[in-house]
Amino acid sequence: MTSAPFDWIDEQARARERAGLVRGLRPRPAETTLLDLAGNDYLGLTRHPEVTAGAAAAARRWGGGATGSRLVTGSTELHAELERELAAFCGFESALVLSSGYAANLAAVTALAPHGSLIVSDAGNHASLIDGCRLARGTTQVVPHADPAAARKALGTHEGPAIAVTDSVFSVDGDAAPLAELAAVCRESGAGLVLDDAHGLGVLGAGGRGAAHAAGLAGAPDTVVTVTLSKSLGSQGGAVLGPARVIDHLVNTARTFIFDTGLAPASAGAALAALRLLCREPERAARAREVATRLYELLVGEGFSAVRPDAAVVSVRAPSPGAAVHWAADCRSAGLAVGCFRPPSVPDGVSRLRLTARADLSDTQLAEVVAVISRTAP
Repeated sequence: MTSAPFDWIDEQARARERAGLVRGLRPRPAETTLLDLAGNDYLGLTRHPEVTAGAAAAARRWGGGATGSRLVTGSTELHAELERELAAFCGFESALVLSSGYAANLAAVTALAPHGSLIVSDAGNHASLIDGCRLARGTTQVVPHADPAAARKALGTHEGPAIAVTDSVFSVDGDAAPLAELAAVCRESGAGLVLDDAHGLGVLGAGGRGAAHAAGLAGAPDTVVTVTLSKSLGSQGGAVLGPARVIDHLVNTARTFIFDTGLAPASAGAALAALRLLCREPERAARAREVATRLYELLVGEGFSAVRPDAAVVSVRAPSPGAAVHWAADCRSAGLAVGCFRPPSVPDGVSRLRLTARADLSDTQLAEVVAVISRTAP
């Protein structure tokens, strides 16, 4: 008997339901009374008047969309201005703006790992880095999480071009990669380092200049950094930062740059306004770290199993995927929005509530967060 083309989808849906892994969309309203610790607005800039004004002004001047790929009509003077200022802020020679952080990671990894090369990838890396490794022509070897010795061993088995790929701050638990040690390992073998600083930009380094800056790697000829404009900068889009020759190589070879429509002008304008605001108010970065540490201390004080944050992400372990879903839902009913991470999003299979600290949270709000989490705990 011949089945319909997509009958297999129904069985997968039933399996997800049995495992407590069903996901769904929940459109949010423009205005809400929920206290948001689920998003990634680390510096509280998404609704800042200067940032929204930057988006509006860019849309009025340049239009609602980029109109084409960056190599055709999608590069405006605004894109070039953002690239110059972002590279200067983070301490790199050059920058290239793409439509998302995901696209930036795919661009960097695939363009820098040709046939015959080796990619050494941390087991805790974000899905975008993992997908970049899958699409690259080089061979990928996954090594244990945050283990420079394992990276050294993997790189020692290969002759030829190689890169090590890692998040700077891992999105699940908020722990930081040992960047200085990993960079030293790469230099021993002549490998490059590709660093995803999505959760470091705006939070780590002097004035929020990022994890590479904090580790003394900014501007290094063997280091390439990817960032997102959608977290600390409160906008949308991504960028690759590095030596000019690397950026030129991406312009000519990175498929998610060449064949994708350029970043919308409104997003570029918002990101540029946020970057300039951060330059004037560098204390926002330190405040985000302070809020995260305080939140962690309060949660541990209540007996929860949490990971000490190295940036702005704080995770609290849940007993099961189903319990995590119900816990997050109960928090929402009590006025608190939190993230809920379950397999396959978590590499270790342990479900969590994921909380994101924001520079604009008050001590009173932090106490309220912990009270709600305690009251609704399974």
